[in-house]
Amino acid sequence: MKPRLYILAIVALLASACASAPRPLQGTFNEITPRDAAEADITGTMVRWGGRVVGVEPQANRTCFEMISTRLSGYARPYWETDDTGGRFIACRTGFYDPALFEQNREVTFTGRVDGYENRNIGQYAYRFPRMEADVVYLWPIRERVDVITRPAPWPWWGWW
Repeated sequence: MKPRLYILAIVALLASACASAPRPLQGTFNEITPRDAAEADITGTMVRWGGRVVGVEPQANRTCFEMISTRLSGYARPYWETDDTGGRFIACRTGFYDPALFEQNREVTFTGRVDGYENRNIGQYAYRFPRMEADVVYLWPIRERVDVITRPAPWPWWGWW
C-alpha cells in the first residue's frame, strides 16, 4: 500500500511542476515588489505585479487602478499568505475598464513597465506609488469559499452487519 502512496505523491508533484501562468501573463519580469520600487527608481523596468483592487479611476482615454500588492502564485494569481503585503501601486491601461466589474478586493494581475511615480495620500499619510503602464490587465474569477465536511469511515463505527 505504501508504494502506491509514494507513486501518487510523485505524480501529484510532477503535475504541479507543470503549472504555469496564463499565456498573457507569461514572460520574464523583474522580481522587485512595489514596496521596493517605491524606495528606488526603477523606471522602465518590466514587472508583473498583482493584488487586490483598492480603487478604479476611469479617465478620458485610460483607466488607472490603485492596487494593494500581494505575492503571486506559480500561476501568477495573487494570494494572501500573511498580512504582509508588497506595498501599493498604480497600474494604468488605455481604454475603459468598468469599476462595477473591477470592484474593491477583486484579484488582478498586471504586466508592464514602470513609467514613473505618484505621490498620494492614504488617509493623512503621504505615500509614493510606483506607476505602471500596463500591457496586460488580467482579472481573476472570484474564489468561492467551500466548507469541507468530513465524516468517519463506515467501519468500525457503523459496522456492516
